[in-house]
Amino acid sequence: MSYGAAPALQTAVFQRLSGWPALVGVPIHDAVPPNVTGTFVLIGPEETRDQSDKSGAGAEHQLVISVITDATGFLSIKTIAADISDALVGAPLTLSRGALVSMFFLRASARRIEEGETRRIDLTFRARVQL
Repeated sequence: MSYGAAPALQTAVFQRLSGWPALVGVPIHDAVPPNVTGTFVLIGPEETRDQSDKSGAGAEHQLVISVITDATGFLSIKTIAADISDALVGAPLTLSRGALVSMFFLRASARRIEEGETRRIDLTFRARVQL
C-alpha cells in the first residue's frame, strides 16, 4: 500500500471542481481561509486504506469535501453540494500518479455550526486508486 497517490488525487479533485460550470464563482480551498465570509468549498480530511490485491497495489481514499456558508438557510449550499456530487461521482479524473478506478458518494451530513450562524455540509466520497 502507498499513500503516494494522495496528492495527485487531491489535485485532480480540485481541478475537476474548479472547472465545473455550476461551481463557477465558488472559492475552493484546502484550508479554511482567514476572515472568510460568504460561501466556499473546503477539500478536507481524508482516510486511506490499503486495497492491494493480486493485480497490484491500490488504496481506498475516503475524502471529505465541505460546503460552508454564513448565508441564511441550507438550500443554497445543498445546491452546491449536489453540484459537487454531480462533478465527482463517476468522474474520469486523470491522476499524475496512479489511476482512478472509481469514485463513489458515501454520505453527507448537514449541520449548523458556530451557534447556528454558519451552515456546513460534509460530503464523503470513496475513491479507489490503483498504483
